[in-house]
Amino acid sequence: MKTDLIRILDGNIFVLSDGSGDMEAKPSVPCGFFSFDTRFLSVWRLTVNGERMSALARDDPSYFEVRFFLVPGAPTHYVDAKVSVIRERSVAGSFEEQLTVFNHSGEPADLTVRLDADSDFFPLIVVGQPHTPRGRLYKRVENGRLHFGYERDTFRRETVISTTEPAQVDERGLTYHIRIGPHGRWTTTLHVRGLVLRPDGQDVREHVYPGRHRRNRSRLQGDLQQWLGKAPQLTCDWEPLERTYRRCMVDLAALRFSPLTLPAEAMPAAGLPWNATLTGRDSIFTSLQALPFASDLAVATLRMLGIDQGAVLDDFRDEEPGKILREFRYGELVAFEERPQCPYYGAADTTPLYVILLDEYERWTGNAAVVREFEDEARAALHWIDEYGDIMGDGYVWYQRRNEKTGLENQCWKESGHAISFRDGSLPGLPRATCELQGYAYDAKIRGARLARQFWNDPAYADRLEREAAELKQRFNRDFWVADGEYYALALDGDGRQVDALSSNIGHLLWSGIVEESRAAKIAEHLLGPRLFCGWGVRSLAEGEGRYNPLGYHVGTVFPFDNAFIAWGLRRYGFTHEAGHIAEKIIDAADFFQGRLPEAFGGYDRKVVTGPVPYPAANSPQASATGAPLLLVRTLLGLEPYGDDLVVEPALPERFGRVELLDIPGRWGRVDAMGSVDQRTQQTAGR
Repeated sequence: MKTDLIRILDGNIFVLSDGSGDMEAKPSVPCGFFSFDTRFLSVWRLTVNGERMSALARDDPSYFEVRFFLVPGAPTHYVDAKVSVIRERSVAGSFEEQLTVFNHSGEPADLTVRLDADSDFFPLIVVGQPHTPRGRLYKRVENGRLHFGYERDTFRRETVISTTEPAQVDERGLTYHIRIGPHGRWTTTLHVRGLVLRPDGQDVREHVYPGRHRRNRSRLQGDLQQWLGKAPQLTCDWEPLERTYRRCMVDLAALRFSPLTLPAEAMPAAGLPWNATLTGRDSIFTSLQALPFASDLAVATLRMLGIDQGAVLDDFRDEEPGKILREFRYGELVAFEERPQCPYYGAADTTPLYVILLDEYERWTGNAAVVREFEDEARAALHWIDEYGDIMGDGYVWYQRRNEKTGLENQCWKESGHAISFRDGSLPGLPRATCELQGYAYDAKIRGARLARQFWNDPAYADRLEREAAELKQRFNRDFWVADGEYYALALDGDGRQVDALSSNIGHLLWSGIVEESRAAKIAEHLLGPRLFCGWGVRSLAEGEGRYNPLGYHVGTVFPFDNAFIAWGLRRYGFTHEAGHIAEKIIDAADFFQGRLPEAFGGYDRKVVTGPVPYPAANSPQASATGAPLLLVRTLLGLEPYGDDLVVEPALPERFGRVELLDIPGRWGRVDAMGSVDQRTQQTAGR
């Protein structure tokens, strides 16, 4: 998407506009007001006396509000502008915009203020693609309000626009004929609600979220301050880390939303604009990264994913018993089963990751009640690994879509169609078993064994899981090791051949613990070598591979979340220098993005670019990219829970100087962690 779009959000409700605040949706520009996977405004265009607005400045006081300072006409009018406009916008359950028009002359001003408006009600997942609505669009003016609507059988969506000042309302917008006195001002507030209507005309969400649409900026601001107040406080001699940390915590707050099936708890939406919804993988990865900072996200994620855990065999949704969903959407296409995302289970990694998150959550918080609450879900997930994940009956986790028409072909985190390839760029057949899936399965079994032994009173099950994990590790290190390159294959194909491209996936093997100690140094060497490491981070695919493209999604771009987990894995195997180097370069890249890391950026070598090159279609903010610096901080400070204590073993590159993380919450209460380049470890007692 265009990186210069202005965005404000409240979970999965968001507004994207141009620099003046106007929205004019085009296939290449996904502007609009979106809520629960539907675009409720596709046109929102302001004119004064027929002239469009030009931006003088913009103020972004918070993630849910923005102010535009505007003048009518072209930039040549700026010197002696007689009229200016402040456009103050917020989104808090619904969309509100306050217009203030100033007359800077000593004479009265007669002005015509016009807001053109329209809605196409496009489902979010087809924004930017050719799409012909199958239902009926309608418009009407009623009681001074403008209504846009869309209905298809019982599926109904409606946009309602109201104003606090009198206006001439027609089916294309609102017109104000105003007179402003000398050096005076005129103000109106427009309120835009996106309604998800039941057949009886009632808004579904008012029954699930009583009062949600009555939320306002002051309530959101208070919630944000409470969120930030509960989070650990970070200081660092290197300012970009402090700036990035604050940006991460604010963006995590912004991305929180409550699914309709879980209205009382908030979990992270995956990202704007394309994935402003629940996705299992991103929610789990983000919750893992945020555990030392905001562990409540993990509980909501575990509960929501547990509620919708697979229960039957459903080819359309790629559903299987015990499987954890990939995503859940609310729009028209899923309502009529033209797309399977309500929910969709086409991911082979979310299920073992669910068990990993449950165990890691308990290690941090000591909340045994949650482990017992989700015992059935965790056992079902572990059963899925062996029963449905092992398509070939050889002990590996494989994937092959059941839905041949609209299901995803690649069901690992690198989902794009050409992401899994041989060295020469050719594509393997299905099914496929990517290497990181085996690492996740190994880790899930080891962690599941701990949970079974300590909390589920089932030592026999624990013994079995540990035995299976050991066998998997031995088998994996035999079958996936590419001898002539000394790294692990990206995958195995259905014939058991090694899919031998060199990729960042090998870094995930380190944090899972499946790598043999004797081979870890070679993996670290590859990850920090010139083919994979571009100077800003580890590329998703090594330079020189057949499919390599520095701006190719999953085939050369750099993913911040990927790098954070790679650094965590390097630290696990004792490669503190290498982990710190990745952390430094990712934070360096974040500084070029004003502290907000996008989902991905270009894998160009640092020697040939002055800064990280944005990936055009990246989500931003994006949940797992937002969480990446948090995991990097954990890695730099060497934070690991052991029983009721938090162990701190800092290993910092010189550039960071001194880092202090105060009031880290966990089973120990609250503790401080401090580290510096010349002072290895400091930690205060819990309090």
